[in-house]
Amino acid sequence: MTAIEFNHVGKQYRLGLVGTGTLSQDLNRWWQTAVLHHEDPYLKIGDVNDRAAKANSDFVWALRDIDFKVEEGDVVGIIGKNGAGKSTLLKLLSRVTTPTVGTINYRGRLAALLEVGTGFHGEMTGRENIYMNGAILGMTKAEIDRKLDEIIDFSGCEKYIDTPVKRYSSGMTVRLGFAVAAFLEPEILIVDEVLAVGDAEFQKKAIGKMKDVSQGQGRTVLFVSHNMASVKALCTRGVLLEQGMVKLDTTVDETISHYLLDNDSLQSGISLLDRKDRKGTGLARFSNFELIIDDKSNTQVLLQQPASFRMSIQSNEEIDNCTLMYSVYNPMGVMVFSSNSRFASDDKINLHNGENVIRVDYDGFPLSIGNYKVNVRLWDKYEKDIDWIESAFEFEIVEADIYGTGRFYKDNSSIMLLPHKWIIEQ
Repeated sequence: MTAIEFNHVGKQYRLGLVGTGTLSQDLNRWWQTAVLHHEDPYLKIGDVNDRAAKANSDFVWALRDIDFKVEEGDVVGIIGKNGAGKSTLLKLLSRVTTPTVGTINYRGRLAALLEVGTGFHGEMTGRENIYMNGAILGMTKAEIDRKLDEIIDFSGCEKYIDTPVKRYSSGMTVRLGFAVAAFLEPEILIVDEVLAVGDAEFQKKAIGKMKDVSQGQGRTVLFVSHNMASVKALCTRGVLLEQGMVKLDTTVDETISHYLLDNDSLQSGISLLDRKDRKGTGLARFSNFELIIDDKSNTQVLLQQPASFRMSIQSNEEIDNCTLMYSVYNPMGVMVFSSNSRFASDDKINLHNGENVIRVDYDGFPLSIGNYKVNVRLWDKYEKDIDWIESAFEFEIVEADIYGTGRFYKDNSSIMLLPHKWIIEQ
């Protein structure tokens, strides 16, 4: 049975000033859309939502022609780049805002966790906010009384439950908010990227709870996240959004692979110095990152083959006592290892004016075969970011006869691959 149905849904926003320009037209728009449920009479053709392109219109489509169904018990991952329309889609479904065109239908009670601490009052205690938030989500006082202990225990905020929420950290707030939404026992649970605020232990607990809700109780879940490992662990189906439109709707594995392949090509051919998606003060910038094998630059390395990372940093001035860090991620977006110069090096990194070259040597990477990305980050002695680039470099680990048996190791089902030896004692 169909739980959610999007029928050619679109959402258009006006850039800059809000409104039609006259009070009479604003009133007419309200009457036509809110009362008569007709299409917006002042709707105009606008640009697609491409953040990188210069606007040629005052109107932009955040979503356009969204048309798909979600069956009861489906666990659907909504993925896509920032600005693709994921959060807008969930806000339309939860009726935070209304579609410009099209209709959305769903069956059953819906619980949404879209913003950290939505509906929480800072002056009220955690316990009081549970009752208020639960009521907003449609729970009766009797329901909340019955589930109160479970909600508090799941949130991990028992020690502070009678403390005003304004003194909670963002992580504690999202723990409490998720706990209320999860124990509402909705037919449909929609969760945005808010779980990223929680720590690893809570994320694991939240994913487990959503699995119980979907698999054990047969409820429908829509999950938005940039963590592909979480999406793969939880979801059975994936919907890829691009520039406000559905680009792919298929199995979660195929959707993730397509998304990662698309992202891999985004920065191809662009030098690090020309990258526009960097963060930091810009006093120094990464100009190059290389994988070095036998003094030559490579993008491939054999399993457990000795290699080095070599980084070039172009500095505009002398900067003392910097910290350099890089992190390596597998295709699912999971960080498999990283290195921080503050802990791994006896020498301080002092940048001089001009080009600085730093190398890190490895006896071999203990990773399975596959493609990996490297994020690089540089900050000063005050822990202020100087330069930070995600996906600064990509490399591949390829199969090799690492055990000397004459057989190439080809299994890529595990993340790590540690050197070892089999010994038959009897």
